[in-house]
Amino acid sequence: MTNFSFRYASNPTDVNKYGTNELREQFLIEKLFVENEIQLTYSMYDRYVVGGIMPVGGSLKLETIPYLKSENFLDRRELGIINVGGRGTVTVDGVQYDLQKKEALYIGQGCKEVIFSGANGEQPLFYINSAPAHKKFPNKKIGREDAEIIQLGEEKTANRRVLNKLIVNSIVETCQLQMGITELLPGNVWNTMPAHTHNRRMEAYFYFDIEAPQTICHFMGEPQNTRHIFMQNHQAVLSPEWSIHSGAGTSNYSFVWGMAGENLDYSDMDICPPNELR
Repeated sequence: MTNFSFRYASNPTDVNKYGTNELREQFLIEKLFVENEIQLTYSMYDRYVVGGIMPVGGSLKLETIPYLKSENFLDRRELGIINVGGRGTVTVDGVQYDLQKKEALYIGQGCKEVIFSGANGEQPLFYINSAPAHKKFPNKKIGREDAEIIQLGEEKTANRRVLNKLIVNSIVETCQLQMGITELLPGNVWNTMPAHTHNRRMEAYFYFDIEAPQTICHFMGEPQNTRHIFMQNHQAVLSPEWSIHSGAGTSNYSFVWGMAGENLDYSDMDICPPNELR
């Protein structure tokens, strides 16, 4: 079963007038994992799709949705998958890929059949991002050993973290999709600080490995007009190109960042010094 929803893009001037409920309705994706269902959100930010897939005791096939107006989901799209649960498998046009937790799979434009399943009685949780594609690139699994790993931050600023680049152009060819995982080390809570914007790319953040009853406060908005959204484990948030995307938790956590746009240069960003945020 596939459930899908739609989100319009928002003007920053309008967003400055939103209250808590409006912010959450426009940007927060609250429920991504439901047993034996595929949950998809189609966004007008670069026509990005964010989703969660939870097969229990069987398999789930990725089907097209009305917004795509295509016979198959990937006729004009590329897809990134990161498993944030137990071991699972993804079968693409008859080729099976095993994914452990925090491993990724890139699937190129034009593939017809994508099937998600559990493995060895474990419960996988497949987090997916998809963007429009103009060319087919080869499918590729990216294991933890294949990731480009960067150490960031310091203990004294509570943002020591490990950045795992997974689906990026230095590892796998893509049209515009990029994805990776950032892991906050114990005792550290701030992500993406100093904050930044990038007018050539939108982004989506998916938070996981948050132990109850801990929470994340995600910061968004223009650098001089910031807003915040409190989030729980296994929730995602859309980040427009004009918005910062940063957060702090009541404990350490991990998150998946995914992005799409006209520029594949990861370092293409405009830094916002912390003391200049408002």
